[in-house]
Amino acid sequence: MEPIVGIDLGTTNSEIAFIINESAEVLKLNDDGIVPSCVGIDNNDQIIVGLEAKNQYAMAPDRTVISVKRLMGTDTKIKMKTSTFLPQEISAFILKSLKERAEKVIGTKVNKAVITVPAYFTDSQRQATREAGEIAGLEVVRIINEPTAAALAYESQSSGTQKILIYDLGGGTFDVSIVKIQEGVVEVLSSTGDNHLGGDDFDDKIIKSLVEHLKNTHKLNVEDNPLTMARLKRAAESAKIRLSYEPYTKIEEDHIGKKFFREIHLIYEMSRIQLEELIEHDLSRTMDSINKALSDANLLASDIDKIILVGGSTRIPKISHLLETKFGMLPHGEIDPDLCVALGAAIQAGREMGIDSTSILLDITPYTFGTSALGEINGVPSYSMFVPIIRRNTKLPTKKSDAFYTVVDNQEAVEVKIYQGEHPDANDNVLIGEYHFKLTKAPAGSVIILDFELDINGILKIKATEKMSGRHINAVIENAVSRFTKTELAVTRKKIDNIWLQGKTSENEELNDSSDESEIIDLVDTSQFDEVIQKAESKLPNASTDDKDDIINLLEDIKDALADGRIQDAADLKKELEDILFYIE
Repeated sequence: MEPIVGIDLGTTNSEIAFIINESAEVLKLNDDGIVPSCVGIDNNDQIIVGLEAKNQYAMAPDRTVISVKRLMGTDTKIKMKTSTFLPQEISAFILKSLKERAEKVIGTKVNKAVITVPAYFTDSQRQATREAGEIAGLEVVRIINEPTAAALAYESQSSGTQKILIYDLGGGTFDVSIVKIQEGVVEVLSSTGDNHLGGDDFDDKIIKSLVEHLKNTHKLNVEDNPLTMARLKRAAESAKIRLSYEPYTKIEEDHIGKKFFREIHLIYEMSRIQLEELIEHDLSRTMDSINKALSDANLLASDIDKIILVGGSTRIPKISHLLETKFGMLPHGEIDPDLCVALGAAIQAGREMGIDSTSILLDITPYTFGTSALGEINGVPSYSMFVPIIRRNTKLPTKKSDAFYTVVDNQEAVEVKIYQGEHPDANDNVLIGEYHFKLTKAPAGSVIILDFELDINGILKIKATEKMSGRHINAVIENAVSRFTKTELAVTRKKIDNIWLQGKTSENEELNDSSDESEIIDLVDTSQFDEVIQKAESKLPNASTDDKDDIINLLEDIKDALADGRIQDAADLKKELEDILFYIE
């Protein structure tokens, strides 16, 4: 079985763990499992990592790097001595050190890893972490959030004290409880609710709307027909569930009744806004129960540390919105205890290897994804109001959608901009996609539906649909902010390997000899090409069409030659590229 390790790539310290004898263990050298996340160049121009680099920092900060994790996802150039590196490359040195540590301890080559990242890491930071792993020679089989990894390592005890509000809205009852967890002891501070409030009541309100629609539209009364009412109940429940993820749903039931020997079919469209209006009073009652529970526990809303959602009816988006408004925090569907992240990563790595675990991984999206629209920000009209669609802490995979409206008659097009972040002004969030959607001429207020689907690997699929015509556009945002192409990753990996091995002895020869020859990479100094490649890429926007094509082709040929180790070919191509750049300038 090929080993997969778990890595906590931390800002200050990093650790690597592995499943040994069915238990997760942090791998140690000299009885120390902690590796300071420091990288340096010593007096002999060799790369040093960990405690040695940390000890050097005070004396030689110009050739030592600390806290590189804060720069992940940026294009910051980091200087060590006379060399410059990207954050991914510095992180790759740390990962290579951890990789070698694991190989020494477990006695075999390590090529795969699960790496953790902070829950608040953006897509660009996550992609940079993945790239760092690849540069270090690791296939990153999974990236998981640090709180998620901590939850995997959770046993029977919880550290610290937390006051947690549990909002439990099921099919027939509603309960709200406030508990305190301290040293593994759970104490109920208050509990209240309503035994006659739940999803069934919401279904009944939808059914009432359907009955009224049949009366008003078809002069058909079905209330005395149990079979028909049962069909409406089923249809209402399905509609309620769909409206938790979609802004509109169509309720259709064929042959719902007869009128003057004519078959009547139910076709009724309901919006999420309609549902929210129907159940507004019920949801208000749940908030009253929360106030009572807080009062009984002698607590303020600000005293609550976390909100946990329980029950299928809590999927209704309005509930999360009400709770967030009151408590200033998003509710959770899980508890993330704060335990050892590396051990949790190792547990997940074990699962990737097929080792059974009693822990269950419920991964979440750490950031909110949404779009911009005309609206208000803090009461001020704005063209860039951020509209969340998939909220942070949502379990993955997930699919959400919302409706938007044109603002002028015969509007010809709309710019669909996709953002990641939490700020109410979309311009202060991260723009990860932008699409032009041509519209059919129609009156103002025509509906456009945006569907967001985010899978377990962080691939975001977008669909914009013009409701009136059914016309749509599709888009996939996959590694949208990647800093490296596959060819560039290969080139960078060789560069880092070359620097890493400079001056090293044969201490790893036994492991290297056991590896497949097809895995061995020829080490090439490609630094001579970096400047001309960067210069050519900077000239592309202003180059003529012919020059642009020639530059792009030469860049690809140079990168391919470097990736294949054909240095002389790359040098010849480099000269051609320099000639073109000379005439452009």
